[in-house]
Amino acid sequence: MDRLAIEFISVLGLNPVRFIELAARLGVPRIGMALSPIVSLPERFAPWNLREDAAMLADVRRALDDNGVSVSVGEGFLLMPGAAAASLEADLDRMASLGTPRANLCLVEPDFARGAEQVAVLADLAATRGMGVTLEYLPGLALGNLAAARRMVEAVGKANVSILVDAMHFFRTGSTAADLAALPPTLVGYAQICDVPQVPVIESYADEARYARLSPGEGELPLADFVRALPAGVTVGLEIPQRDKALAGMSLEDILAPAIASARGLLN
Repeated sequence: MDRLAIEFISVLGLNPVRFIELAARLGVPRIGMALSPIVSLPERFAPWNLREDAAMLADVRRALDDNGVSVSVGEGFLLMPGAAAASLEADLDRMASLGTPRANLCLVEPDFARGAEQVAVLADLAATRGMGVTLEYLPGLALGNLAAARRMVEAVGKANVSILVDAMHFFRTGSTAADLAALPPTLVGYAQICDVPQVPVIESYADEARYARLSPGEGELPLADFVRALPAGVTVGLEIPQRDKALAGMSLEDILAPAIASARGLLN
């Protein structure tokens, strides 16, 4: 089974219809999607917003069907401090209209109990739309490592809630492939791979994560061990935003094609 997807930030704000067409040309049947750019390259790509442009949302639905591409994960879901999960319901509807199987949530709410309560609400809202919820942990957030994410999933206690494991965040927060292999398989709902140096060489973690990840094999992460430790069948998204190459004039197709080959080498 082809488990590979191309994650949304890898295309740096490219129009979503063009992204779908690019994925089809590259032979990748799944993509991560957001309703507006999470990272952008205004020097090359015009702004857009699927929350405000119903015609473009319809165009995206048609492009997915016409190109044989599906959405693997819906990005851009945030729960800020004090926010209610119900505020995300309209975005769930838009993602569900694209056939999205899961919404990926970054939990910024610092209160654990309130966070668990709101994740449970979001899980119920997602379930009514046939969707799951993945929790992505990032250094510096309330869910800052694998152990915290596991505690949250177990506290929420919903069958459609699991963890999104991002290789950069996973290894940079001190986890090992053995830690991943030791998890109950149902806890891991999605994975993302990239490469980076094990010890950061870019001062801003956020800038590195959003704009300067490396293709598999170009850094120091033990990605083969990471992939082997994943539960069977979990989709693996290639998340390699490379702003400098794009600004230098390199096409997204030329950036992504060798990275896809490297990722498939890990998965096969």
